[in-house]
Amino acid sequence: MSKPVVALVGRPNVGKSTLFNRLAGERLAVVDEKPGTTRDRLVAEAEWRGIAFDIVDTGGIDPHGQGSGEPLSLDSAEYVPQIRAQAEAAASEADAVLFLVDGETGPTPADQEVAEILRRRRAPDGSRGAPVLLVVSKCDTAARRAQAVEFYSLGMGDPLPISALHGTGTGDMLDRLIEALGEQTSAEQTEDGSVRIAIVGRPNVGKSSLLNRLLGEERVLVSPIPGTTRDAVDTHLTYHGTAITLIDTAGIRRRGRIEPGVEKYSVLRAVRALERADVALLLIDATEGVTAQDTHVAGMALDKYKSVVVIVNKWDLIEKDERTLPDFAERIRHQLNFLDYVPVLFISAKTGQRVHQVLPTALRVQEERLRRIPTGELNRLVQEALAGHAAPSKGGRFLKVLYASQVRTDPPTFLFHVNDPELVHFTYERYLENRLRKAYGFLGTPLRLSFRKRARASGRER
Repeated sequence: MSKPVVALVGRPNVGKSTLFNRLAGERLAVVDEKPGTTRDRLVAEAEWRGIAFDIVDTGGIDPHGQGSGEPLSLDSAEYVPQIRAQAEAAASEADAVLFLVDGETGPTPADQEVAEILRRRRAPDGSRGAPVLLVVSKCDTAARRAQAVEFYSLGMGDPLPISALHGTGTGDMLDRLIEALGEQTSAEQTEDGSVRIAIVGRPNVGKSSLLNRLLGEERVLVSPIPGTTRDAVDTHLTYHGTAITLIDTAGIRRRGRIEPGVEKYSVLRAVRALERADVALLLIDATEGVTAQDTHVAGMALDKYKSVVVIVNKWDLIEKDERTLPDFAERIRHQLNFLDYVPVLFISAKTGQRVHQVLPTALRVQEERLRRIPTGELNRLVQEALAGHAAPSKGGRFLKVLYASQVRTDPPTFLFHVNDPELVHFTYERYLENRLRKAYGFLGTPLRLSFRKRARASGRER
């Protein structure tokens, strides 16, 4: 079952990143007094009362208008469309929304704008959208907490005064959040044994075109069924006897005009899709190459230990010679060096070029994800690796790997019993991972390596 998604929404400089860091338990977001410091959405897992959920920091609202370089006032109409886009995306895609306002400045017209969107937004099936909690940040004093009553004027229910910086009031806020998540009805996907393949990537890279081409090529559509993404549809098909669920994460579509910047916030959908997927098809636009947003989505896939196939789309638009493809592939692997084990396909969803390779490659990657190594073979490999590269040491003590076993698949997870986990340097962990990949492949699939101290030492250690 996928984790709920909670979005932080609000105008610039109300404390979203500070609260994000508080909930995530570490400083993952850049915090600065200057509005607009958070240029990218960040995602992290949080937990309260035993309930895990993904928290999404919705940064990226530019407080500068039209490249003028002059800061806009907090109530400037020029960036209200961006706030509106952010709020609409969060209300449509998240399971719950924390609507942050600034207890220091009091209610502003921009807050009213966001409140209006969140209050009236409904899900596509006509039901209410995500529950919204009104969180008044920067309430560092008793006087500020008392003044939080001013935000009743937004019509968003009881204001919850907090200080994200000091942690004051965050426990009560999280209690309310868990209650709201529990009350929220969920359209969780029933496990059906199919291979779940998510199509992810930036807006306008050709996700819908690839989906349509795959369905048109195979002509074996079984049925469209509602997915956990509020206005997305999963597609079931059968490929050479294998049941597949394609999870489409195409850009957010709404009736009428789409406000500028609305596609920017579609990462909420990517979070949901990756949570449910076995394999992610990460689409990249060949005409633009790898962008920061591509690496961000790729990083989310890695963080969630999802298998990946990189798909370079629009290859038909590139002028080529005999070096174009290998040079492009090398550049991609350099820019996505943390995914150096994934296959890269160059396709054109428009013309159909190499699209026939997409599903076979994804299914091969899924097979690698389920690969299990016999314990005897694994330990022989580990001993050969230790003999081929001296184990690290610290203070005259050397790392000793006493026993190794694969404790699970999906993703492949290996447990190493050692004399002292503190002696395992990350470079040696990477060395062991590379030896596993050299021997067994694990194409496109992340590996988990865990090191545990043996229960009782025997013999002297040097």
